[in-house]
Amino acid sequence: MNIYDFDVRDENGEPYSLKKFEGKVLLIVNTATKCGLAGQFNELEELYKKYHDQGFEILGFPSDQFKQELSTGNEAAEACRLTYGVSFPMHELVKVNGENAHPLFKHLTEETKGILGKNVKWNFTKFLVDRDGNVVKRFAPTDKPSKFETEIAKYL
Repeated sequence: MNIYDFDVRDENGEPYSLKKFEGKVLLIVNTATKCGLAGQFNELEELYKKYHDQGFEILGFPSDQFKQELSTGNEAAEACRLTYGVSFPMHELVKVNGENAHPLFKHLTEETKGILGKNVKWNFTKFLVDRDGNVVKRFAPTDKPSKFETEIAKYL
């Protein structure tokens, strides 16, 4: 099983298959607009603009599991666009841990382990996926995107 086997919903609740990103390098991020780490949206957007033409995609998945997100994916996406100029795809609100975690995040956390085991520790945990749909790296919430840019570039 790889990343392309999952279906997700965009910020408006429309379902689609991650298969549409087949052959691209992905950075999947659980986001929260009211989190102290939300400034990372700026660096994420910079990386997205810099590498998008080379087959790089960032997928933002808002989560209120840590009580720092707006009430809908659409509201979160709008806030990201207005406040941070985000242009990468945003999605519906998801759970990232526990019994009700979105299947995508169950897969991501099974494939990588963080400091506190497999669970997502906090907002802005980032998962790097290679062009074959394999989860290759997990970055901690406090890891600024600019600090692992070379890691992303390596897979492009």
